[in-house]
Amino acid sequence: MVNFREYKAGARFFAVALGGSMCITLLMPSFDINHVNATEIAMTKQLWAGHETGFNLDDPFLLGYNHPVKASLKVDPKTGQPMPEVDAYVYPKGTPLPNGVLHPDNLGGVGEQLSLDRGRIKEASKDAGAVFLVSKDESGNPFIEDATATRGWMPDDVLKTAGDANLMYAGYGKTIFVREGCWWCHTLLPEETQDWQVFGAPPMLGDFNGESPTAFGSDRKAPDILHVASRNSSREWMMLHFFNPRLVQPHSIMPRFDYLWGPVDANGNKIDFDKWRAEYNEYVEGKRVTPPEVPAYARNSDARAVIDFVLSLK
Repeated sequence: MVNFREYKAGARFFAVALGGSMCITLLMPSFDINHVNATEIAMTKQLWAGHETGFNLDDPFLLGYNHPVKASLKVDPKTGQPMPEVDAYVYPKGTPLPNGVLHPDNLGGVGEQLSLDRGRIKEASKDAGAVFLVSKDESGNPFIEDATATRGWMPDDVLKTAGDANLMYAGYGKTIFVREGCWWCHTLLPEETQDWQVFGAPPMLGDFNGESPTAFGSDRKAPDILHVASRNSSREWMMLHFFNPRLVQPHSIMPRFDYLWGPVDANGNKIDFDKWRAEYNEYVEGKRVTPPEVPAYARNSDARAVIDFVLSLK
């Protein structure tokens, strides 16, 4: 009987100790982080990524549904007049709004107030769709602007004005990055060591407000890619690398992701993967001088989206 009482006391003590440590580790820092002002990087990331790029009810099978589109504009979509280039983040009807719009307190005190007062983000509607910008006040403080409310920019007009060549599906691509397990090998978090010299500076605390998930990664078997597009911005190189990494890195251990191309290429022609692989094996064996040509991906393929995501990491 005495031993049983001691067991109960020990179990309760363990529960209190574990609960207390989790509170100190997870809960208490969240209050502090919640008051950190979001940087321009954080606002930009959450606008191109959208509300959630991992598992969620809007996209339970991680197929890339219900994500915003980044559009580069040189013409005002409402007036048709030329303007300095600006990146707009388009949320078509039914696309979940970003965290900073749904929960402005995630932007920190300064970002929240500016986004509410000058950015008019509370006027944004999921049902109607919206277009967002990252703007700055006279002191250089960034905030989210609902361009649909402030400038009359409508999602369909922005997409049409930009044209497909100036659209990036990075949010969709991040979902593919998570789904395919890319973060099992590639981190998005340079360490504060010699990493600075190779992979670039580590991020700041305020760079993550509203991002879900952060995709830091837990183990690095391949290069960190937080700033990869600053090192290599070649879309053609990325296309070769994803289709078959050995085309650009002969000893790479990265698996092929050619299936992300889908069944057809950019011209709608069926891709013969068996023929391509057979010809590639002939190239490896020295039976042909050059490897087979990699098919151009279709505009709505997973391949385009994941490359868009990687090229957004600067």
